[in-house]
Amino acid sequence: MNFQALPKIELHLHLDCSLSYNVVHTINPAISLEAFQRDFIAPPRCTNLVDFLTRASHAVALMQTTEQLRLVTLDLFEQLRSDTHYYVEIRFAPFLHTDKGLDVEQIVATVNEATEQGCQETGIEARLILCTLRHYSTEQSLQTAQLVERFQGTRVAALDIAGDEAGFPITAHIPAFNFAIEHGLARTAHSGEASGPQSVWETLKHFQPARIGHGARSSEDPALLAHLKQEKIHLELCPSSNLQTNMYATYADHPINQLYHDGLSLGINTDSRTITNLSLTQEYERLHTTFGWDKQQFLDCNLNALQASFLPDMLKQQIAERLRTGYAEA
Repeated sequence: MNFQALPKIELHLHLDCSLSYNVVHTINPAISLEAFQRDFIAPPRCTNLVDFLTRASHAVALMQTTEQLRLVTLDLFEQLRSDTHYYVEIRFAPFLHTDKGLDVEQIVATVNEATEQGCQETGIEARLILCTLRHYSTEQSLQTAQLVERFQGTRVAALDIAGDEAGFPITAHIPAFNFAIEHGLARTAHSGEASGPQSVWETLKHFQPARIGHGARSSEDPALLAHLKQEKIHLELCPSSNLQTNMYATYADHPINQLYHDGLSLGINTDSRTITNLSLTQEYERLHTTFGWDKQQFLDCNLNALQASFLPDMLKQQIAERLRTGYAEA
């Protein structure tokens, strides 16, 4: 089967973790391919999530001007075009890109405009998710939520929290998510990645997200799985990334196959195309090789992801029709 030709929906993709060597070399020609492979790509097995995340700093350093942000965003769209994406949600943390004096509103506006251009040039539909990070202050998180509200009606669609889940409690970020809840803003949240089911329960209680970023460790608690299924909370699963952050010993140990057969809403994502050194096509190939997944499983997961996306219903219906047609023709 030609997995590359299969239409794809991806909801969990970090902009700063997905720079190609082409755009890195364009921004800084002094970075060789060898240096890129050493500094931007993590080894197949990291110690943990924190170890994994250290690679992102090299990319973030190249995303500090409006032109750099524009180049990186458009580069990602070219990568996604080659992967046959129909729809993508790209997430980034605005406060990471202020080192050279850009303000966060300018940063969001720049990525939003580049996303609009990328959509027009590639035909890929896209939305943006603004992330706060676990180690951020209450004020930074609240400002991030306020940016989501300020940019409503553009490509900006939702609020997320990412970062060192095991190292920082959620307390500082409750006001930001309360703001999002009060203003009817869409929400997702990283959880059940570096910590277990209790972290997911806590996230659901305080943040009330429609989706969980990763959430693989929810599989350790049958009551949590029943709750997620009943409430139709979508899991943005990233199997290869989870293996790389040392959550599981082998790909076959990842719970994605069991979660699918248990009837949970889940989608397939790369998380980080560069740090994990992975395309979504390659993730599909691994699922096929390991679990025997075929067109039906991939179509189901794509339709689940599309239904859970932060798109208007009319656009969801249009893309769903294209998806079904694409899979029928594949």
